[in-house]
Amino acid sequence: MTETPSADQSRPLPSGGSVRPITRWGTPVMHRELKDVTAFDDDLADLVADMVATMYAAEGVGLAANQVGEDFKVFVFDCPDADHQRITGVVCNPVLRLPDGTERKLDVADEGCLSLPGAFTECGRPDHAWVTGFDHHGEPVEFEGTGLLARCLQHETDHLFGTVFGDRVPEKARKKLYKQHEQLADEYDEDWPVGEEPEED
Repeated sequence: MTETPSADQSRPLPSGGSVRPITRWGTPVMHRELKDVTAFDDDLADLVADMVATMYAAEGVGLAANQVGEDFKVFVFDCPDADHQRITGVVCNPVLRLPDGTERKLDVADEGCLSLPGAFTECGRPDHAWVTGFDHHGEPVEFEGTGLLARCLQHETDHLFGTVFGDRVPEKARKKLYKQHEQLADEYDEDWPVGEEPEED
């Protein structure tokens, strides 16, 4: 049996970025495989900082580069695992591994996406996931996820290969997602979450 991953796998996220508008489903960059990261430079560091700022402004647990319109395989996350341990990190050029055979157990739960804000539907995913890659400094990283973190690692890696989670649900559920999103369109304008007012304590 696989041991529960530990919280010490967290890596610090950069700060000081600017919040960007979130790219929506239907935009071409959301539906194609992105380019590998080849330069771990200041431009990448700035992009990652902006992604972190945008993720927090939108109150998400993960964000991929194409969700801010950029064509690079990198995602950021700040997400709890099955033991409610908060794990943070940056992954460039991720390689995802999932359990197979008798170790593979599906977790069916509501899933949403910041690129289709306000819409949720059930989506089955393996309840354990591993991702390897590099951080924004070019250092190797590896993250193991259970619970929501397993879902997050799969969801964000999918984005970098042009898959939105709506591609993984039946057509009826996908239509329901779009309908939910349309009903809430007034709450999420094209610049969301730019200009969002912080909530008072």
